[in-house]
Amino acid sequence: MLFQVEMTVKLPPEMPAEQAAEIKAREKEYAQGLQRQGKWRHLWRVAGSYANVSIFDVRDNAELQQLVSGLPLFPYMAISVKPLCRHPSSVREDDS
Repeated sequence: MLFQVEMTVKLPPEMPAEQAAEIKAREKEYAQGLQRQGKWRHLWRVAGSYANVSIFDVRDNAELQQLVSGLPLFPYMAISVKPLCRHPSSVREDDS
């Protein structure tokens, strides 16, 4: 199943810079691992904000919940999820 996931990060202003850097490094490693596995198919930065729009390709809602809640920045995110399905006019056969 494909899902569009919008994530906006809101780190507390009082968080020490070293702690923020450590969380961001773990986040990058985790996200890149999911991309290599094909679970996180697309990742785009939203210009001008600490946010992204992503496409996940997972088995079901439960797998998406497991992966997203495993993000190191998850406690500091506002997240919006939309399930997607293939458009009948799409020329891409691999988007299901």
